[in-house]
Amino acid sequence: MITGIKGTRRIRRASAVALTSGALFAAGAFTAAPAQAVTTPSIIAKGGYVMNNATGTTLYTKAADTKRSTGSTTKIMTAKVVLAQSNLNLDAKVTIKKEYSDYVVRNNASQAHLIVGDKVTVRQLLYGLMLPSGCDAAYALADKYGSGATMADRVKSFIGKMNTAAKNLNLKNTHFDSFDGIGNGSNYSTPRDLTKIASSAMKNSTFRTVVKTKSYTAKTITKTGSTRTMNPWTNTNGLLSSYSGTIGVKTGSGPEAGYCLVFAATRNGKTVIGTVLSSTSIPNRESDAKKLMNYGFAKLG
Repeated sequence: MITGIKGTRRIRRASAVALTSGALFAAGAFTAAPAQAVTTPSIIAKGGYVMNNATGTTLYTKAADTKRSTGSTTKIMTAKVVLAQSNLNLDAKVTIKKEYSDYVVRNNASQAHLIVGDKVTVRQLLYGLMLPSGCDAAYALADKYGSGATMADRVKSFIGKMNTAAKNLNLKNTHFDSFDGIGNGSNYSTPRDLTKIASSAMKNSTFRTVVKTKSYTAKTITKTGSTRTMNPWTNTNGLLSSYSGTIGVKTGSGPEAGYCLVFAATRNGKTVIGTVLSSTSIPNRESDAKKLMNYGFAKLG
C-alpha cells in the first residue's frame, strides 16, 4: 500500500515536471532570443573586433580600442588612398626604381619581386600590394601618388594622405608613419579602427576584386619593350581557401605587431568584418578570425 502511494506520488511529480517543462518550452519559443544561446569565443590574439558590415553594429570586442602595431594591415589604407585619387587611371604605368628594390632588401620585407626598369600598371601594383604584401609595390604607389619634387617628399605627402583619410573616418586611435607598416615608432591602429578602414575600403569595387583574389599573374613591360610574365602572386590570406564566404581582407605580421588579420565574409546575404591584432602564429590568427566570424554570423541569426 505504501509502495502504491509512493508510485502515485512519483507519477504526479513526473506529470507536474512535464507540464512545467512544457510551459517553459512553449514560453521559450516566444521569448528566447537566438543571440542568448551564442557563446562568446575566446581568442589568442591580444585584440579583436567584429561588426555587421551593413550597419556598423558591434558584434564582438576584445581590447578593441587599444593601440597596437599593425604590420602590413597598414596596406589597406595604402590601397584606399590610391583608389580615392581623382581621375585615377588603373592602367597608368609606373617604372620600377632601384630604390624600391633596395628598400625591401634592406628591411628584409615582404615583396612582389618587382624588377627594376619594368613598367607596371597601377592595377598590377595593387595586386602586388595586397596579395603577396609587396612593400616594393607599396613604395611605388606612395612615390606615384604623393606630391613633391623628391621621392622623400612624395612619400611624406602620401603618408599625410593616409592620416587625412583616417581623420575623415573619425578614427581617434590610428596614426601612420609608413606606407607599408614598416613603421618608425608611430604606426599604429586598433581592431575597431582597422575594421572601419577596411569596411570603407570595401565600398570600392576594385579593392573588393583585388582582396578576394587568391592568385594573380602580372604581365609587365621590360626596359626593351618586351612582355615579362611574372611569377604568380599568391594571396597571404589563407581564409580565402579555408572559410566559406570569405571576401578579404589583409594579413599582417612583424616582430612588434605579432600576427594580424583583417577579415570579412558574406553568408546568406549578411557580411561580417573584423580584425585580430597580435596573435601568436599564422594558424592562430586564422583560427581566431574563424571563431569571430562564426560568432558574428550566429549573432546576426
